[in-house]
Amino acid sequence: MPRTILAALLASCLSLSVARAEEAKPAKATAKPAKGELYAVFETSRGKIGVRLLPAEAPNTVANFVGLATGEKEYAHPVTGDKKKGPYFDGTLFHRVIPQFMIQGGDPVTRGAPFGATSAAGKPFGVSGPGYQFDDELPQPGGLKVFSKPCVLAMANAGPNTNGSQFFITEGAGPAVGQLEPRACDAPSGVCGYTRFGEGVCGCELVGQIARAGNAQTRLVHVTVSSTPPTCK
Repeated sequence: MPRTILAALLASCLSLSVARAEEAKPAKATAKPAKGELYAVFETSRGKIGVRLLPAEAPNTVANFVGLATGEKEYAHPVTGDKKKGPYFDGTLFHRVIPQFMIQGGDPVTRGAPFGATSAAGKPFGVSGPGYQFDDELPQPGGLKVFSKPCVLAMANAGPNTNGSQFFITEGAGPAVGQLEPRACDAPSGVCGYTRFGEGVCGCELVGQIARAGNAQTRLVHVTVSSTPPTCK
């Protein structure tokens, strides 16, 4: 997709949040909710999964994902630390999968690694990101149930306000994934959990297939962002 078209699409749908250093204290973001619909298609080595992104619910999370997916957002190489741009998710693996629960991807160290690998360049899978972190975007506990249905796209994290690039798509729903729902905690915001920023619209049957294939057995070939609802064909 031409850069000029991407710029226009992003400008009309959401405001990109400003990245900060990985060690820096998380800052409060100010991105505005998007207008119109925004979708992402995960083209995997097993087929396509289409999701509707939720910028009105998680504007900064969607902005971060879109910027990385399209190559507009700068990130740090997980090994060298060099700053670069380019389609961030292309060629990575779904490195951690749990049947009936979720499939997790978005670790840059997995890019280009062989199927079945558990580490690359001396780094284990599951611990790397884009070189910065940003805040959670969570509803208050006891309110909206964000994982009440399957095929929800959300951010993986290592605790409150540690979002980077790793994400997961759920297979389970409701009580089976109750631990994912927002809950009261001693974080500065008073809420812990996992930020939902998309919901499946097609190809969701692949989530279970990817989960049952095992860790690092499915590659994320490319992510396409569009204002057109996907069909996954």
